Amino acid sequence: MLFIEAGCAEMAAVEYVDAVVVGSGFGASVAAYRLAEAGRSVVVLERGRAYPPGSFARNPYEMSRAFWEPKDELLGLFDIRSFRKLEAIVSAGLGGGSLIYANVLLRKDEKWFVHDSPLPGGGYEHWPIGRHELDRHYDAVEAMMTPVPNPYPDLPKAKALREVAVTLGLQAFSPPLAVSFSARPGAEAMQKQIVDTPEYGNIHGVTRLTCRLCGECDIGCNEGAKNTLDHNYLSAAARHGADLRTLCDVDGITPLDGGGYEVRYVRYGELLADGRYERTREVIRCGQLFLGAGTFGTTSLLLRNRVALPAIGRALGTRFSGNGDLITFCLGAESTTQSGHTRILDPAYGPVITTAIRQPDGLDGEGQGRGYYVQEAGFPEFTNWLVETAQITSSMRRAANVVSQIVAHRLANRNESTISGEVARLVGQGRLTSSSLPLLGMGRDTPDGRIRLTDGELDVEWTTATSKAYFDAMRTTMQQITESLGGRFRDNPLWWTKRVVTVHPLGGSPMGRAPHDGVVDSWGESFGHPGLFVVDGAAVPGPVGPNPSLTIAAMADRVAEHVLDKPKPAVGRGRRPAARMDPAASTAPVDPVPGRGMEFTEQMKGYLALDETDPLTGWEIGRQLTQRFMFQLTITAPDVDRFVAGDDHTAVAEGYVDCDVLGGRLPVQRGWANLFVASGAHREMRYRLWFSDLSGQPVTMYGFKTVRDDKGLDMWTDTSTLYITLMRGHVPPGPAGEQDAAAGVFGAGVLRILPLDFARQLTTFRGSGSGPLASIAKFGAFFAMSMKDAYLRPRPAASAAPSKDPS
Repeated sequence: MLFIEAGCAEMAAVEYVDAVVVGSGFGASVAAYRLAEAGRSVVVLERGRAYPPGSFARNPYEMSRAFWEPKDELLGLFDIRSFRKLEAIVSAGLGGGSLIYANVLLRKDEKWFVHDSPLPGGGYEHWPIGRHELDRHYDAVEAMMTPVPNPYPDLPKAKALREVAVTLGLQAFSPPLAVSFSARPGAEAMQKQIVDTPEYGNIHGVTRLTCRLCGECDIGCNEGAKNTLDHNYLSAAARHGADLRTLCDVDGITPLDGGGYEVRYVRYGELLADGRYERTREVIRCGQLFLGAGTFGTTSLLLRNRVALPAIGRALGTRFSGNGDLITFCLGAESTTQSGHTRILDPAYGPVITTAIRQPDGLDGEGQGRGYYVQEAGFPEFTNWLVETAQITSSMRRAANVVSQIVAHRLANRNESTISGEVARLVGQGRLTSSSLPLLGMGRDTPDGRIRLTDGELDVEWTTATSKAYFDAMRTTMQQITESLGGRFRDNPLWWTKRVVTVHPLGGSPMGRAPHDGVVDSWGESFGHPGLFVVDGAAVPGPVGPNPSLTIAAMADRVAEHVLDKPKPAVGRGRRPAARMDPAASTAPVDPVPGRGMEFTEQMKGYLALDETDPLTGWEIGRQLTQRFMFQLTITAPDVDRFVAGDDHTAVAEGYVDCDVLGGRLPVQRGWANLFVASGAHREMRYRLWFSDLSGQPVTMYGFKTVRDDKGLDMWTDTSTLYITLMRGHVPPGPAGEQDAAAGVFGAGVLRILPLDFARQLTTFRGSGSGPLASIAKFGAFFAMSMKDAYLRPRPAASAAPSKDPS
């Protein structure tokens, strides 16, 4: 839907829809379908491509382009992240994580919905919803995705894991898999049969075939046998009118006056001749916004738009969990079966996961500690060849034996044209791959991780230390399984550096009871920004335990149902707030005219907190949260004579600010410093910096130092302490600007010059123009006289002022 935006210099057509859904994974797809089915106008913005059956990478060239890194012109499927104590694998594509997950759809255990469970570093894991509130939504998702247990119970790896579970006294079962083993639900399982097209159609228009047991589930199913979200929820949403847009990477969110949101995104186009993708910026507005870009995508988007979303709760970035993911390996399991044959595991034959072992939780009343699941993991058939040929020693030995035999035949003048046996020996027996099995663990780890921005990039602070007992117990079970299979237990090599690999990142924008412990309420709606919903794994307040996909989808179904029970927001009501100010020269301080000039470089560091207006309070909170803010500025007086003679003593400030909560290092677009400006009975040093956060939102930093002779030796404190506030927009000085500033302050803190930085600052003074030394000398004289006037004149009557020492 389009409407004409009023009040613009040029009348522009602005697109407006009832709902924008960011992402297309388990939460986003469910929300898009439910809203479209109810008649709402819906646009889905997915950063990745569409992947019809047959389009997933298989050969080395295709695989080299199958990764997501837009700055390197890679727009592929796999998005691999590396953090301090964690590696993570997520996906970018229409269908989100369903394109590369292992098909398992399990419900969260009823007693694992914990309430007020203490966390080691303080706070609680708390689920504001319970299993009883999700069961009918679980039913709805299962009806759409039609999961069934593995119908081939005699698959070697499945049979082996079940037998081991019996031996060890563990609970083993076949979990429901979202895979089409038969042409239609309820029919007999048969390989490579045409799958019936559902009544809502198929957005790809490509024939799907039933599962051929090739083990390629985790790298994209080229048969179309996986019931990925593009084959059900997204196809159904499109049938009801949802607009599915791929290669649309959202980076900006702005609330609109009167309700609704403006969403800004980059659309990737054709690959140009220089190897870069064409990029265009587009804008869409909506009555309601649903974020389903995944734990990393959604949380990153909210962190990068903190300026535009000032009421987002302080719990943003908290409650991160890897869902207890751990991978280990059972190698060379050459035990014999009851019939006396060598056991073959054949992990590449069958779906990736066919069998799960559940270890009870202390909450279940039958176990202790935190519960977990162990599942076997298959891998694609071609991986067998890679693994076998990677065994350099044995491969070289076999090759040498074959060559020596052929040479011996030739030297002995023996004619033997059939060398099939020799070639068979060259290939080898494949014992390693046929007798090895990855083991996947997941469960209730401790959700005490934190997601933040560092140097403009997403960063995760998380450690295995607080979940040590959980991981130790799960590794023990994995060792017992390996030993029962007659194999050699091997950890993931990263484990020895206390790192794990997760494919189930959760949290970061958790649901909670109030803004202090949640970003969204139990219905997924932001506490501070009505109409903004989180419908993916980011909203999960702790580990799910089993594979989390079904729970995320059920939670999204519950959110969508709640939204549809309320009246639809009025279309066209919202307008962009007037937070952006025109940085024209007519409204900004005038730059000094060049002449005999001088400059110096200054660096100040400190802490600040968002959602605070008092610098001292902001400094105290920011220090506790380690929310640092610093700037490095080159202060230039192009003409020292004019600078000294002027009333405001205005100099130009150029450089950068660095603040992780705003997105890292950000260039100062325009800045001014007013040094020793008379203000009543004291003097002030004033700083005004214009910059923009990562989403493009304009920000003004205003700071002041109060130079005044109080009791005690306060000269150093006065000249080294800067009280700052952050304001939305590029705010000029003057009555109009100060009025806007008062309404637009969204952060505050205190910066200081450290003694070592001050010593460096003294070495940065430079003169310019004719007589550079004279320029420096004149500025020095001005500085000395200003200090004398401030500290050697009769002391004025005491007045209220901020505390001078925030240390």
